[in-house]
This record gives sequence, structure tokens and C-alpha cells, in this order.
Amino acid sequence: MRRSLFFRFLAASLVVLLLNSFIFSETSVAAAFASNKSIGGGEQPNAAIFVSKQAPVMVSILHPERFQGLEKQVDLSKLKESFLGNSGIDYRQDIQPWLGSEITLAVTSLDFDRDADNGKQPGYLMALATKAPEKSREFLQLLFSKRVLAGADLNVEEYAGIKIIADYSQPEKGMLTGAVVGDKFVLFANDPKVLREAINNVQAPDLNLTSSPQYQEAAQQISQGALGVTYLNLPTVAEWQGLKLPVQTFDTQLVSLSLAAKGLLAETVAFTPEAIPTSSLKLSKPVGALQYIPPTFGMTFSSSDLSNISSSNLARYWQQLAGALSGKSEVSITNFVLPLAEAQNRWGVNLSADIFKWVTGEYAVALMSNPQQGNPDWVFVVEKTPTSPDGISRLDEIAAKNGLSVSLFTLDKQPITAWTQLAATTTKTDAKAKPSFSIAAKAYGVHTTLGNYEIFTSSLETMHEVIASKDHNFTENRNFQKSIAVFPKTNQGYIHIDWANSQDILQKQLPILQLLKVVAKPLFDNLRSLTISNYDNSERSLKGGVFFQLDNF
Repeated sequence: MRRSLFFRFLAASLVVLLLNSFIFSETSVAAAFASNKSIGGGEQPNAAIFVSKQAPVMVSILHPERFQGLEKQVDLSKLKESFLGNSGIDYRQDIQPWLGSEITLAVTSLDFDRDADNGKQPGYLMALATKAPEKSREFLQLLFSKRVLAGADLNVEEYAGIKIIADYSQPEKGMLTGAVVGDKFVLFANDPKVLREAINNVQAPDLNLTSSPQYQEAAQQISQGALGVTYLNLPTVAEWQGLKLPVQTFDTQLVSLSLAAKGLLAETVAFTPEAIPTSSLKLSKPVGALQYIPPTFGMTFSSSDLSNISSSNLARYWQQLAGALSGKSEVSITNFVLPLAEAQNRWGVNLSADIFKWVTGEYAVALMSNPQQGNPDWVFVVEKTPTSPDGISRLDEIAAKNGLSVSLFTLDKQPITAWTQLAATTTKTDAKAKPSFSIAAKAYGVHTTLGNYEIFTSSLETMHEVIASKDHNFTENRNFQKSIAVFPKTNQGYIHIDWANSQDILQKQLPILQLLKVVAKPLFDNLRSLTISNYDNSERSLKGGVFFQLDNF
């Protein structure tokens, strides 16, 4: 119920995106914005001065007019229509003429009135920058005048020199309050208490988000030219959404969205209050293991050194995120990254001890949907190191202990090792004839050596594709080449996902993706691929990016 009210508030928001205005005293507002100077990184949301340090989340759109350039690629009109609903408000006519360089939405608290008797009532705040103060005041007056004509019960109060207007007519749908703050912002909230708190946050700077050391550190990571910024207080967000947080390593996170060639780049940095191990891995180009991945495979993971992946800060971040979504404390990144996780369950393979421990060089994993088989086809490429022979022999031994035959043969003149299971089959030409018997072998995995790499595949057919495409491989994939060009040259590897060919694989691993496809339909309708890279680690932060390559961009 609370979530539906929140989305209703957001909807009432573009409506409201036009609503509430605080009328702040000119001098106090000017002084507050003057002190809210950039502390590094890209442009920061000015409305952060209205938001409490304890706020669960703040989302800001910077320079909304830049989004007009996305209209041809992403149908933003549908988003505007869903926000405005049947309000009678026209975005272009009523809002765009006065809307300034920022729209900020915030969940200010989990219970704005701190009254346990009426349950938790989150506070919601919207701040709209205005470039035409008179027009924005006229809009606010028109908005509430229409409500009066419709029978609304309005209340007007003055707080700290600011005029607050509240509509009490439909409390079951949430209250709408608004105020104009000097010539800077129009504010809206779901209760006058939320607006009063926002005013207090400006007049007592040590209360607002800009005074938080965590926010200051995060703000330095805002991308230059960012279109939007989201700041998250992770434990409080989990509590707000009713998610369990069995593992908590990172406590705050910032995401900034910017335009990039052929798409959108979301850069994120997550912070931890305690020092965690860092990775010294630095790659200046895609790993050579990708030369053995067929170009048709829809999902690839490539990097170097699997030996410490389970204890890396990337794994810790995944464990916290996936753990919150699933409510499970034991969520391993390896179960998502590697198709070999199935081998762990079926054959008793210990991924950390039997595979990751000896993979200290380059590696690449690739998946491709196989509707006929149910499970995806996979390729696992490992750069050979001094420890590789023992590791490969160990996998052959595990296969034999599980009743599989370790067979040697050639395929296209290439020596192949296969883990197979033999089974007898019978055929009859007619009812009186004696049955004819034959032996069929089912391969549960095959591997071979090409150059300085050992290649494992899920089937003989997949191995044939690897051998046949070694001169035309994934490194020539143009979508991949274009996508990695947006990331820093030095990074820690890539995850590349061809959206059309990988949706079913992802949805099995992340059921919440179905919901995201509905919520962000305009984006996913035009999504060609997404690429993820991790390119900065410190003792207290993890930084990376996600590039969304869009059609017709």
C-alpha cells in the first residue's frame, strides 16, 4: 500500500512536478545556495540542501531540457502521460516554460510524523528549480485554484517566512502541499510537516545532506555532464522497501547518468564504512581469452584472476544487493557468473578449490540461450599458467569419480577430451526381429587446448563452433567494441550482454528484471546491449559503470 502511494505521489508529481512552491525569504535562500558550492566531480543537485542527512533516497534530474534529445530514441511522452494522468496539466504548456535546471525527488524519512499509532508514513518531497519565478507562482496558484473550484479544503500557513499551501480534501490519497522558495524552487510534499523539515534543513545547514561526509565524498564522483544523480542510504532504503539486509558491507551509494556515444552511461560508486581488501588488477585492453568466444554468444564475462573473486569487494557488493532482493545471506557471485555452478551441485565440484584457485591468468565465460536444451550453452576459456595442468587433471578426476568416462578423440584435427556417459539403446525393424543394440555417449563437458588457453564447453557442438570461429571471434563484435570505448582504458574487465539474446538467461537469475522491464519499458524497448565494467577500487569504495547501447541513437 505504501509503495502504491509512493508511485501515486510521483505521478501526482509531474503534476506535482509542477506543484508546491515554497516562498522562502530571498536572503536566506540566496545565502544557502551560495554556500552550496561544488566540492568536486560534476554538477551537484542544489536541492540537496532541503534533504535530511538521514533521508533514504534522493533522485535528481539535472538540466531536464537535455532529455528532449532522447525523444526519438526513448518515448518519453509515455512517461509524462503516466505521471500527469488525468490532471488536466499539459507539460509543454504549463510546466516547461518555467522549469529550470533541476528536478529533485526525495524520500525524506520513513515516518515523517514519528507517530507509531498511525503506522509508518514516509515523507516525500519534490523540488523543481524555476527559471521564471512569476510563471511558476502563477502555475502554483492556478493548480490550487482549480482544486478549490473542485471543492478542495485548502489551508494556508506561514512558516519561517515561507507560505505553505496544503490540500486536505482527499487524505486517503495523500495530502498535497506546496510552497515557492524565493525565486529558486517550487517545492511539493505529501504533508506540511515534510515542508517544514525541508525549511529547517536549509536554515540549519548541519542537518541537510550537503553537510554529510558520506555525501560529500560521493558527490566528488558525479560524472561531468551528468543528466541525473541518485543518492542512496542503503540500509534505510532496504527498510523502506521491506527488504531484509542479511549482509551489509556498503552503506551509501551514488549513481550518475550521462549521455555517451550510442547510448546512456550510468556510473556508480558504493561506499563502505570499514576498510575492505582491494584488487590490484588493472587491464588496459580486453583479455586475449575473448578470441576463443564465438561472436554469436549473447553474454560474456571477461577479466583476469579468479583466485580471489569470492572475497573481492565486487563479490561483497553483489552479495549485499542480491541478498537484499532474495532475503538470503548466502548469495555467491560465482553462481551468477559461471554456468559451472551447476557442476558444483551435480558433480560435487568445489568452485573455489577446484577451479578458481588455479585460474590466476585471463579468463572468459560466455553463455548462449538454447531453448531446446533448457539450459544455456556455455564456453569457459582459461589462460594457462604453471598451476593449470594440475587443475585440469583435477577436473578430469572429478568427472571419473562421478561415473563419467574421460575420452580422448579428435574434432576437426583438434585433440579433444570429453566427459561422457555411455548408455545402450535398442531398435527393432519389426516385431519378430531380434533387437539391435548400440551404445550412445552423452557429453557433459568437453575441453581442449588452443594456443596458451584451455577451452571448456558444454557440448561437442559448442566446441565445434569455437574451433570454427577462432578466426572470427567475439573481439570483432562491433557492439562490444563500441560499448567498451565509453569506459576508462584501465579497468578490471567487462560483462557484455546482448539484450535480445540473453533476456531469458537473466530473468532466471534475476526475477526482479521482469518488474524493471515494466517500470522502464521505454528504455528496454530500445535496448540493444548493456556492458558493465568495474574500474576503480579503494579500501572504502567500489566504482564501476553500466553502458546502455540503444537502437537508433
